[in-house]
Amino acid sequence: MLEDKSNVKAWFYLGPALFLLSIFIFYPIFNALFLVFLRDYNYLQGTWEGFTLFENFFYVFRNQNFTQALTNTMIITFVSVPISVIIALLISVWLNSVLKLRGFFQTIFFLPYVTNAIAIGMAFAFLFNQNYGLINTMLGWVGLNPVNWVGLGATWGNAMFSLLIYVVWASLAFKIMVFLSGLQNIDKQYYDAARVDSTKRYRIFRRITVPLLSPMIFYITITSFIGAFKAYTQVIGMFGVRLGPPGNDKSLITIVALVYDALDRSGVPGALSEAAATAIVLFLITLVFTLINMQVSKNRVHYSGGGK
Repeated sequence: MLEDKSNVKAWFYLGPALFLLSIFIFYPIFNALFLVFLRDYNYLQGTWEGFTLFENFFYVFRNQNFTQALTNTMIITFVSVPISVIIALLISVWLNSVLKLRGFFQTIFFLPYVTNAIAIGMAFAFLFNQNYGLINTMLGWVGLNPVNWVGLGATWGNAMFSLLIYVVWASLAFKIMVFLSGLQNIDKQYYDAARVDSTKRYRIFRRITVPLLSPMIFYITITSFIGAFKAYTQVIGMFGVRLGPPGNDKSLITIVALVYDALDRSGVPGALSEAAATAIVLFLITLVFTLINMQVSKNRVHYSGGGK
């Protein structure tokens, strides 16, 4: 009887969350899986010409922007994630060693996490402005000519570099908070013993901090890869709906942007199924790299050393 009451109480507490998950997570997933097998689905009329297995996926791969979107997504993911994880880890270690004004610095580094991504993107676009941006002003201080980062006719390389700077900076806040939480839960006796032995700081970092923080590093790496594969807001923030600098439109298009492009044509028969197929392709790519990451990290994560 008591067990039945506990089950009822558990379902009562889980009910609201499960209801919201069903509406915003589970239903869209199953609906996408259904739409991807429909041929020439007409969203406005709710009709389709039949069923297909791979036709909608072929539409995705034949899209003239797919190769560019895949390339951009991979570059954003495999450049920004390692750099941001390393920088966040180093900043966290430094913050953890700061005794005065620690709360102030933590607030400063956490601000990007609670600031609108579009607003930050617009600010970075201003910083990289060719004529009056701070970046080119600083280049002028050392005698270098201004660079066209995001303006009319900017090259793909310059635009991608500026975007990566923004992506790395914007992704630091959450990582720093997680790493700080992990650092503050490492037993201080490890560091005390190392200091007694006059161990150098870099060896303490490599032999104590990194191994004991490995669960957090693994978690952050996995979630960062998943988040980077879904990059879209950052591009919109810096370059608007052009998805690239003026005159080089869609040069920074991502896979998520392909989904939205297809959704913009939802009135065209088959467009919504193409959007669903693109989303599933992105899901499969993310899943594969997540599984690889988990396999590689299996022998490198040490779940021990917690507590003070």
